[in-house]
Amino acid sequence: MKKRQLGQGGPLIHPIGIGAMSFSNFYGPTTEANSHAILETAMAAGVTHIDTANVYGMGTSETVIGSFLKARPEARDHFTIATKGSIKRNPDGPGNLFDNSREHLTSELEASLKKLGVEAVDLYYVHRRDPSVPIEDVTETLAGLVRAGKTKAIGFSEIAPTSLRKAHAVHPVGAVQSEYSLSTRSPEMGLIQSCAELGVAMVAFSPVGRSLLTDTPLGLEAIQSLPFLVNNPRFMEPNYSANIAALAPFRQLAADMGMSTAGLAIAWLLAQGEHVIPIPGTRSVAHFSELLQAAERELSNDDLKAIEAVLPIGWAHGDRYSVPQWIGPEKYC
Repeated sequence: MKKRQLGQGGPLIHPIGIGAMSFSNFYGPTTEANSHAILETAMAAGVTHIDTANVYGMGTSETVIGSFLKARPEARDHFTIATKGSIKRNPDGPGNLFDNSREHLTSELEASLKKLGVEAVDLYYVHRRDPSVPIEDVTETLAGLVRAGKTKAIGFSEIAPTSLRKAHAVHPVGAVQSEYSLSTRSPEMGLIQSCAELGVAMVAFSPVGRSLLTDTPLGLEAIQSLPFLVNNPRFMEPNYSANIAALAPFRQLAADMGMSTAGLAIAWLLAQGEHVIPIPGTRSVAHFSELLQAAERELSNDDLKAIEAVLPIGWAHGDRYSVPQWIGPEKYC
């Protein structure tokens, strides 16, 4: 298992990280004890990176990680921790607002450090861009947080390649986080390439397609209780049933290769470049162990061709976001 670098000059980490949105109830109910069990399993397996955000469960995810670090002080030296800021609730109605001001990003990071119980994080992302604030100015704010010793590196989530280049010209960007999987391949239209050229880590969230790329996708009944997925085009009929059917050959291919479906999906991501770092989230220790299979499996060219044959680019039915969910992420190409 070869470690990967979290940005140019950044720490070497396990090739698979933990997406800690699942430490809240975003994909279904969980508990602090369950999340701690996943962190224990991660430590035992040598997994070293945790990715969270201040809005995951309105602070729940960071608080759970903080309580684990308090109970296991040695875990702070084991894990690199990334968190995000800039999203805030709209007091006048549904949806979110985005604040990239120096005051907001600084105060939110201070609050995150308090919940996590640490003096600094290893990576601080702008979760969503506020288009009214030039990205160069936002990068200057983040650079100031590095100089203040509050974060060791900076990043952005869901930005375009052109935005990345503008930011990187001001201060080195450690990582860009974007949805990337066999069901969402838009980063291949310039973002993957730009990250590789600039020495920026490409952190892939939702690497198993929000459960679609697993052996046990969320069922329609469960989806009805999840506010994000119930309004997501890929999880609404008729798209949902079409996607489940389209994935049958991939599930069979994974079984034929002696892997779980999720493990094969992660292994495919790892094969897309040494700068790609998937961060699957899960509420299940057993499922987390399945995901880690990918770090030990190097796919051959024939394996990659077989995957492409059963899941060619563009196979998924429905957009990855609904119209309201698209507010914030930068589209490109």
